[in-house]
Amino acid sequence: MDKPFNSLEQHFHLPHIREVDPSRPLEWLRMGWSDMRENLGASLSYGIVMAAIGYAILSYAADMPYLFTAAISGFFLIGPIAAAGLYEISRRHERGEQVSLMSSLRGLRRHADSMAYFGAFLAIALIGWERISAILFALFYGGEITDVSNFFRDVFLSGDYLHFVVAYLVVGGMLAAVVFSLSAIAIPMIMDRETDTVTAAMTSLRAVGLNLGAMALWAAIIVGLVMVGFATMMIGMVILLPLLGHATWHAYREMVH
Repeated sequence: MDKPFNSLEQHFHLPHIREVDPSRPLEWLRMGWSDMRENLGASLSYGIVMAAIGYAILSYAADMPYLFTAAISGFFLIGPIAAAGLYEISRRHERGEQVSLMSSLRGLRRHADSMAYFGAFLAIALIGWERISAILFALFYGGEITDVSNFFRDVFLSGDYLHFVVAYLVVGGMLAAVVFSLSAIAIPMIMDRETDTVTAAMTSLRAVGLNLGAMALWAAIIVGLVMVGFATMMIGMVILLPLLGHATWHAYREMVH
């Protein structure tokens, strides 16, 4: 069963991937919390900025339900690169180097080219999902577009638009699974090594494939915590985004030799 992944590793000259226990994401969270607590100012700076940007986007889309739902689900697509500065904080902290907001930004500049390529990939995925979302609304939702609060109650919770809900979740879930597999640990790897975007994405794909149990739990934790952030009008994201960013660094370090 491991042969396809071994072939992938050999073809792309990928680093060795360790198999981890399915319960390890809980330990990643603990280590992420430790990183955040010991670098609180720099970590929360990223949380505040991203929460403010997220709130502005959701406020803009508040009267456009299809765009609002696409914005929420799209956050999961761009999350890996939004947390890049947090990976740099954890990297420097791990090595005993000076950690500050400015030093983490210099780390982003050092890997600007690879980050730009991966950012372009995630941007295309986000734009594609926004268009797919609009198409799904046009095909399966024939009702009047109301405000967002009534929309979620009348559409997603009423059971009257079951075909729309199923199509939306299936298509969105498939896209999210592909993007998650290619990006779960790719950005931390780019921040840590002199590597190209394709190698980082293939390494991430292999890590997810060899650790399905742990990565399925990790994906569920990410979804759950991010939804808590949205439910608190992005206030909770000030803490939750740094926590997830630092924890993702430890996921990368534990799985990639």
